[in-house]
Amino acid sequence: MTTITAPRREVIQGPSFLSRLFTSARAAWLWLPLRLWLGYQWLDAGSHKVGNPAWTETGVALKGFWTNAVSMPEGGRPPIAFDWYRSFIQTLLDAEAYTWFAKLIAYGELLIGIALIAGALIGVTAFFAAFMNWNFMMAGSASTNPLLFVIAIGLLLAWRVAGRIGVDYAIFNHKRILNWVNTRRDENAVTG
Repeated sequence: MTTITAPRREVIQGPSFLSRLFTSARAAWLWLPLRLWLGYQWLDAGSHKVGNPAWTETGVALKGFWTNAVSMPEGGRPPIAFDWYRSFIQTLLDAEAYTWFAKLIAYGELLIGIALIAGALIGVTAFFAAFMNWNFMMAGSASTNPLLFVIAIGLLLAWRVAGRIGVDYAIFNHKRILNWVNTRRDENAVTG
């Protein structure tokens, strides 16, 4: 059970389930399938874009997406609900930023997918995954983005354990791993 001390010296008992979910090494097994599935979704989306010249050469695909997002229909609601975000996207369109931004999105999605599958820098990777999902949703593209966003936020909160089965374990425990390797090497030298 997590204990939180409030300013008035009151003791509040936190939910132990959430504490274990985000801090227990055992929870790594729960986060592993979610992390792999999310990584596959990003890898799949990125690989389709990287192989498409409309994303990686001209940016025309992103230009079309942004143009549709900033459009104001005669009747009904516009794809972008917030005027400040519509203005931001319109500024990017006017500056023809889609020519380089499309490459950033395509390769960013691919790298996020690879990092999530490998379990590398989960906190940073999950942050950028959630940030990209947030931007897609702000631009009016719901699709699977809400679910991907929720999982990315979960991984972001559980970054200490979510990468435990992956590269993060080696990154954050490199001294322990080196000590173990050196110990084994020394034992082999003595017995061998």
